[in-house]
Amino acid sequence: MISQTTNSTVRMAYQSKTNESKETKQSTQSTTQNERSRVDQLKESINSKEYKVNIQATAQKMAENLLS
Repeated sequence: MISQTTNSTVRMAYQSKTNESKETKQSTQSTTQNERSRVDQLKESINSKEYKVNIQATAQKMAENLLS
């Protein structure tokens, strides 16, 4: 049997979904902004020749990828 829904129930569900969408969008924008900031920092350190590659971590990751 199909139950009846009231307008307020539908409205509350819609508002909840809308709020979730807004929060997700804000979170995504914040993450994107943080990523851009990190990319800018990396660019600066590479351009100034201050960027150092962690050879041990790179080798470890390569070995893990080869073994998996």
